[in-house]
Amino acid sequence: MAGASMNDIKARMRSVSNTMQITKAMELVATSKLRHAKEQAEHSRAFREALFRAIPEIAVSEAVRESVWFSGKEDAPTLYIVIAGDRGLAGGFNSNIFRLAAAKADENALFLPIGKKATDHFRYKALPTYRVPAPVTADVHVGGAFHLSAAIAEDFAAGKIGRVVLVYTRFVSMMTQAPTTEVLLPLSALAEEKAGDPLYEGDGEELIAKIVPDCLGGAIHAAVCESLASESAARRAAMNSANKNAEEMILDLNLKFNRARQAVITQEITEIVSGAEAL
Repeated sequence: MAGASMNDIKARMRSVSNTMQITKAMELVATSKLRHAKEQAEHSRAFREALFRAIPEIAVSEAVRESVWFSGKEDAPTLYIVIAGDRGLAGGFNSNIFRLAAAKADENALFLPIGKKATDHFRYKALPTYRVPAPVTADVHVGGAFHLSAAIAEDFAAGKIGRVVLVYTRFVSMMTQAPTTEVLLPLSALAEEKAGDPLYEGDGEELIAKIVPDCLGGAIHAAVCESLASESAARRAAMNSANKNAEEMILDLNLKFNRARQAVITQEITEIVSGAEAL
């Protein structure tokens, strides 16, 4: 029995050790991706903020404030752009986003999932999704983001969408990632800001109609970059925690193995002594 127990423990130790090698490799890959994703997230913020800073300046005009971009259609569905990851093994990264989206969504909600995990989640839940096919998170570059924003802006202007809400994970630091919601349309929240006399050429309504798709595209691309950085950071933390747990398991199994081996040695010594006494 003791010998069989020792063999089981040794097999378990090999299994845990092999798993730890995989998690260590995944931690290194996540760390490598995190550096690049963090740089992209920081660069995308500047582009997005520059676009949105222009809106309150143009919105000084009453004609612009009364346009469809600042009101929206009340009875139209709200579009929730939910950005998650393409893979698992990232702790609560994906589940936190899905819980936030479910908490914020109303009955008249429409979803645009971005990422394999988000697509699978909303397909499993059988929730209504947007007409544009949901892309893979890693494939949403600037061009793809602006393709999505053009379709969304067109439907919003036509009254098919009443609000546009972005649900994503904001990258705060290597250890902190915050699930966040952000209202992109209508632009009434930005219009509340006060600005000086605007200096621009052409009609304000035409200008805002041209800027809105760019603002949406910049916001979507920035959110994707934030989400990718957050996913890498979450996976790195999850794999680091898995490594620590594996090390603790190996130490515990090694202790059990030594105890089992000591029991076998003690039993053999006892048998030898008993045999010697019998002679």
